[in-house]
Amino acid sequence: MNKLIIPQRLIKNDDLVIIPRREYEALVESRAIKEFIATSADKRKLVRARKNLRSGKYITLEQLRHEMGGARR
Repeated sequence: MNKLIIPQRLIKNDDLVIIPRREYEALVESRAIKEFIATSADKRKLVRARKNLRSGKYITLEQLRHEMGGARR
């Protein structure tokens, strides 16, 4: 039987994670998906959208459907 010595500093700081190799490989593969990186314009639009939401300047999906001339699905 092989022995494994884990440094105490890893255990104290909660820096140690043990998972089966197949799960690790699946995790590495899932990171291959490209992440969305917001531009400064996207960030400004998001700030404005949140401000409008807080102030009540929005319509619901049902209101939009009604204004567009019917409930299409």
